[in-house]
Amino acid sequence: MVFPARKHVLKTFKQLLELLPAQDRLKPQVIVLTGEVTPFRNDTDREMLFRQESNFYYLTGCPVPSSYLLLTYHVGTSLEEHPSIDLFIPPIEPVDLMWSVPPPTKEEASQLYEATVVSYNSDLAGTIENIHKAFPDGIFHVLPKSSPLLPLPPTEITAFEATGRALVTDRYLLSALHRARLTKTEEEVALIRKANKISSDAHEVVMRVLGKAVQGNIVQENGAGAERPLLPGEWLIEKEAEAEAVFVATCRREGAIHQAYMPIVAASTRAATLHYCCNDREFAWGPVKPHDHQNHSQFAHSGDKELSPQVLLIDAGCEWNCYASDITRTMPVGNCGKFTPEARAIYELVLEMQKLSMAVLRPGLHWDAVQLLCHRTLVQGFQRLGIFKTPESPRSGSWNSEQAILASGVSAAFFPHGVGHSLGMDVHDVPSASKPADNKTIGDEIGNESFYTYLRLRLPLDAGMVVTVEPGIYFHTHLLASVRDSKHIDHEILKRYESVGGVRIEDVVLITKNGYENLTTVRSDVDWVEGVCSGEI
Repeated sequence: MVFPARKHVLKTFKQLLELLPAQDRLKPQVIVLTGEVTPFRNDTDREMLFRQESNFYYLTGCPVPSSYLLLTYHVGTSLEEHPSIDLFIPPIEPVDLMWSVPPPTKEEASQLYEATVVSYNSDLAGTIENIHKAFPDGIFHVLPKSSPLLPLPPTEITAFEATGRALVTDRYLLSALHRARLTKTEEEVALIRKANKISSDAHEVVMRVLGKAVQGNIVQENGAGAERPLLPGEWLIEKEAEAEAVFVATCRREGAIHQAYMPIVAASTRAATLHYCCNDREFAWGPVKPHDHQNHSQFAHSGDKELSPQVLLIDAGCEWNCYASDITRTMPVGNCGKFTPEARAIYELVLEMQKLSMAVLRPGLHWDAVQLLCHRTLVQGFQRLGIFKTPESPRSGSWNSEQAILASGVSAAFFPHGVGHSLGMDVHDVPSASKPADNKTIGDEIGNESFYTYLRLRLPLDAGMVVTVEPGIYFHTHLLASVRDSKHIDHEILKRYESVGGVRIEDVVLITKNGYENLTTVRSDVDWVEGVCSGEI
């Protein structure tokens, strides 16, 4: 399938025109983009894994390093329906044939990508000059020049700008691209679906390896002192790094080259750290200590210690052709693959938060409403568990009512992040379009402003958007410090749950015209997770 670049080009120009002043909309518009270059390991000549810049790929489908793009559009001409797409790729150098895989030829690239003309990079300056001659009042659009996160405009357009013969602006293009990318085409959804299927399978593989170990079905030949390396079928997962390795290996085996982000693999109380990225600790052997996240090998396996019941939180997803997935599963480790009563109660509450959130998804719903629903569900659940106090009677006053607890913001200490974000080519996709500065909230009932501090999406939903739904509950020492004196909390009951660490459940969903479609295929219901992690199913 040829990547539908032309469809994305038209969508981007439409958004660009809406951002321009009225007097500029009838002028010719030219977009100039720089592709990513091959990165190299510091102080070496060894290439690192290449990944094309997202905006460039969105408008080209071209993964060739060191490429450039010129797009020309003009209202009222044939270019309005059929913009000119000029793609520039590096030529094949003899050294490329010896050291690495060469880029395609112009003829090959013409078959692979939707482009009007494919040229070599040496033709870029001449093409810019020709476009200016044909459209002397044209506006040239580039990405923000000051951003360290984006490639700089090509030197050819910088030199052309210096002549003062044409307007070159970086004011509008990134916003137009983000708005265009906010809703997905059918082809984009297919790529995201593929990434989520591979990642869903990888999460299940980790669970099933844990379950096989519980059942004693993983045999390490010759023990720890084997004369040969252990084969994949002999791997045990006793460390966060081993769980990560199994996940990534599964994705690579299915053809996914990149992870969409660095996997988060956190066992025990480390699961309370939202973007934990060390992934380098042993599982907790023996009693779980308050600061076990600081330990390295103190919990190493030995015959006189047992694996303590704990959770393993894995937040990980691969990407497929530059389109991301983002899935979190929290699974039991120890205790024969079953949750402790406290961990199960928290897991079931997080699952309830997610199910209720998904039940209301539809176009037009403001995402703030989903955030508030999660906090309301958490408060109700904590009152059932006794972590939050409840009024003795309806007439005993409202200081511990559900509404009073919501207004206090105390639940933000347990659920500090947003319930989800836009997802697409990047895992936290199109930030300028997802969280506008002039956000209009859901109305007067907002609970507490702290609920929305870290929310990455603050928009009414629209059909075609792809978002994550990822509620969580955490017992983090630092976050709980702010509520240790809260009158709403039964602190003795809270102590029973703190060793759980954290639970998060995250799926990727497509907003449809009538509701939503869950693109994540790995299950999360308690009985299935425990059944797989215990090796019973």
